[in-house]
Amino acid sequence: MSVRIDYRQVAPGAVRAMLGLEQYLTGQKGEQGLPPSLLELVKIRVSQLNGCAYCLDMHTKDARAAGESEQRLYLLGAWEEAPCFDPREKAALAWAEGLTLQAQQGVTEELFRRARQQFSERQLADLTLAIVAINGWNRFAVALGAEVGSYRAGKHLPA
Repeated sequence: MSVRIDYRQVAPGAVRAMLGLEQYLTGQKGEQGLPPSLLELVKIRVSQLNGCAYCLDMHTKDARAAGESEQRLYLLGAWEEAPCFDPREKAALAWAEGLTLQAQQGVTEELFRRARQQFSERQLADLTLAIVAINGWNRFAVALGAEVGSYRAGKHLPA
């Protein structure tokens, strides 16, 4: 898709604010933090659901650079049936789908319990923030356009 509006140029403060969310999420280390590999899987799955080619390109490149296997990336669209995803990853992906498709599916108590069994309150709050953020990035890229294929692994959007 061609760029309709270069939001990095016309709204640099908004981009900096959104990048601040990303920096917060990647800065959480130790037991309370979420593994970067899990965050990338969630970002890819949400981007699949939202049809955001730019974000799919970005996050599959970042996931590969971080050591994610091709096989797991191929199976991400069918994660529920794929044995290569562990219960924690499946809970995160279910939570991501529930929040992204909340108008169709709703965020049920069962979905919340499943996520809460795998994540602390802090981790679930951060996972929710990550899902909110990637949904926002997807909508920026889909609505305003982004040059698919231009992203290089590890090179986040400049503010």
